Amino acid sequence: MNTINDITENFGTLYYPKSALVFYETKGTDTATYVEHFDMDKNGNPINAHPLTVREANVLAKSLQTDDEKNQAFLKPKGILPTNVLHINPNAEKGTVLWYTKAQQRQLYFVDSLGIPNGMAQVPPMLWLASKSSLTVFALANDRRPTEKTPLHYAPFFNIYEKGNVCMGTVSVDIKNSASVEEFIQAWEDYFFNSYFSHSLSANLTKKNIVSLWKSLINTDKPFPTEVLKTNNKTLKHLL
Repeated sequence: MNTINDITENFGTLYYPKSALVFYETKGTDTATYVEHFDMDKNGNPINAHPLTVREANVLAKSLQTDDEKNQAFLKPKGILPTNVLHINPNAEKGTVLWYTKAQQRQLYFVDSLGIPNGMAQVPPMLWLASKSSLTVFALANDRRPTEKTPLHYAPFFNIYEKGNVCMGTVSVDIKNSASVEEFIQAWEDYFFNSYFSHSLSANLTKKNIVSLWKSLINTDKPFPTEVLKTNNKTLKHLL
């Protein structure tokens, strides 16, 4: 006997048909256009055909304008540009932000197989480069604002490839077209630190065994030992 599983809960946002427009045009040299508006019943069938009214046209125009404004708002600051932002490409489709963070204490999560307990730990200064769908991170040797000549170091975390790009695993990344630069940065930092670190994607990213490193730091007030960072022979300029 075949069984049917309800998988609708695995879908994303569902959209239901509410109305439809049909454009008619006369033939000949001097063409004229007529627009007919249909409502939709609960089964998605067109009903109640009538000429498009001024009110309905205004609602449509406002909706289109709102979507356009959202795209234009992408990566715009809410106020004065945050001082930790180094570069912005505000393109609605291929936009990126480059920013840095100073050494700080963060909540970290690890899968059980690593043998590292979850908890608070000091993390090093970091350089972040993100688009809507991808994240690349590096470590910095100190808290000073980096310049084009600042040397980059491998980020001392799990789930990171040698080139710095982050494997987000099962994390569902959803950056809105209307996200301000502050919302964009906050979202990516939350995605990174609130996901579970699970495995090493490249050997020797640190001078000390990475598991031993985090075991010695987790749930302590020890500052991150920047002397264990390894340079990757790149500078910030390589990212611009």
